[in-house]
Amino acid sequence: MLNVFNYSFMVNALIVGVLIAVCCALLGVVLVLKRFSMIGDGLSHVGFGALSVAAVLNFSAPLYFSLPVVMAAAFFLLRITQNSKINADAAIAVISSSALALGVFLASVNGTNINLQQYMFGSILSISETDIAVSIALSVVVISLYVLFYNKIFTITFDETFSGATGIRTRLYNTAISLLTAVTIVIGMRMLGTLLISAMIIFPALTSMRLCKRFFTVVVTSVCVSVCCVTAGLLTSFTCEGIPVSSTIVLCNLLLFAVFSLLSVGKKLINKKKSN
Repeated sequence: MLNVFNYSFMVNALIVGVLIAVCCALLGVVLVLKRFSMIGDGLSHVGFGALSVAAVLNFSAPLYFSLPVVMAAAFFLLRITQNSKINADAAIAVISSSALALGVFLASVNGTNINLQQYMFGSILSISETDIAVSIALSVVVISLYVLFYNKIFTITFDETFSGATGIRTRLYNTAISLLTAVTIVIGMRMLGTLLISAMIIFPALTSMRLCKRFFTVVVTSVCVSVCCVTAGLLTSFTCEGIPVSSTIVLCNLLLFAVFSLLSVGKKLINKKKSN
């Protein structure tokens, strides 16, 4: 297992994977509790569409071309759900399906110079030192946001109307969370691909909520679950050759979700017997 550190691509994948796992977990808790968790799926599809455009236009760095596009989509989704009668799920479904259709259409155009499949399912071989630098900067910003504005994030998550009434700039914080989610999605697409990155937003939060009831414990547990699943997925994929990293990470999340669900059921049964 220690041979992992002899390969630079695995070291890069572990660093980026852990950092992105932390960001996904922290942002995912807020998004899931605000019932806006499917934004990850929508933004990943937008990313695929942007990548396809970059491929047709022969951009040398297609992933970073998609970054401003996905951030703009996140900002647009936030505004359209706040200022119109369109339901958030409906808006995400329209934009994600349209972007995916555009991506598939453009991917069929002759002359594309990149393999779009690696962006659909992820590839740890494509992770570069630039991705590490961006991941470090992103994780610092996300963690700092939680540490400095924890109480405000807590209030906005559970009662946005009350937060606005007390003078908290809810739109500013919602915009920051949406844009940070967009950046996390784009960087995470390197490893998990556009089709599976949304699982990193949803699974850790849902898993931790099976046992934890307090916001702080949910956040901490979610981070631990996310980091453990990414690490286990990478090591399993490295040990068992031929197993895709992205699917292994998601299956690890599914396994932990099942374990936490069983523990939650057992806890309820024990409490029920004690009460009787």
